Amino acid sequence: MQASGTTTLRRAPRLLAPLLLAAALALTGCSGAGSSSGGDNAKSDVRADSADSKGAGGGAAEPGGEGAAKATKTPKLTGIHIIRTASLSVRVKDVPDALDAARAATESAGGYVGDETTDRDGHGHERTRVTLRVPQESYEKVVGQLTGTGRLLSRDQSAQDVTDQVVDVDSRVASQRASVARVRELMDKATKLSDVVALEGELSSRESELEALLARQASLKDRTTMATITLKLSEAPPAKAVVKDDDPGFLDALSGGWGAFVAFLRWVVIVLAAVLPFAALVALLVLVWLRLVRPRLPRRPAPQPAHTVPGPLPSHPRSGPGEQD
Repeated sequence: MQASGTTTLRRAPRLLAPLLLAAALALTGCSGAGSSSGGDNAKSDVRADSADSKGAGGGAAEPGGEGAAKATKTPKLTGIHIIRTASLSVRVKDVPDALDAARAATESAGGYVGDETTDRDGHGHERTRVTLRVPQESYEKVVGQLTGTGRLLSRDQSAQDVTDQVVDVDSRVASQRASVARVRELMDKATKLSDVVALEGELSSRESELEALLARQASLKDRTTMATITLKLSEAPPAKAVVKDDDPGFLDALSGGWGAFVAFLRWVVIVLAAVLPFAALVALLVLVWLRLVRPRLPRRPAPQPAHTVPGPLPSHPRSGPGEQD
């Protein structure tokens, strides 16, 4: 009995080995079939997708077609908040017509016209300053349209990334709303009057802070969704007529001489007017000298004439022989 039992135990591993090998092969075949079926399904899905895309596009996408345009289109950035501003100065022939064109371009893009100021410069030329608000996706298009209305004098564009500010404000708004909700729950559970009064003060303070955060959040949302364009329109001065220079004649010479004479008289009058105060001062000093100072000065005695004694008369020369006296 013991020998037969031992023999049976020794044969058991030999019998189990083929069974385990068969089970392993069976499992491998099942997994291979599953993977092959999954691969076939994946391939069929890919083919179906490609067929759908070809059907939607009306066949293979041609170069320059709608499919190529969609493929080359720049994807829109998500999760980034940017404030865009621009300042344009354009010289146009007619300011009212250019202003109407700017309004039409802004309104067709889904924007609106803000502040507007119109006046005239020192030469009587009309000029206008207007603020335009347009959506961010139409910003570049509207700027190009406004630039093409006339001669561009200056352009200043800026883009400010405020993503951090938007995320921070949104987080603070959510936290503050939760805080207000907790205070209100405590107020509902409060039974003492002192607790209710204290909680009301705390609730009022937190609600005020929440309103300030909501106002800042709305401002950031407005500036990141709508771009601001400041447009300055000025009227171009009229072209000056070219005057042909002819040969000067008698009247031209007479007119030029009269102009030179008038200019000379003008300069003489100007010089006299400049010298007149000094001449009046000199005349006043001379008058004071003659009337006040000079009469008070001591007079010097007149010099006596010198008396001279006449000397002997000179002798007459004698005349020679033959000469008469």
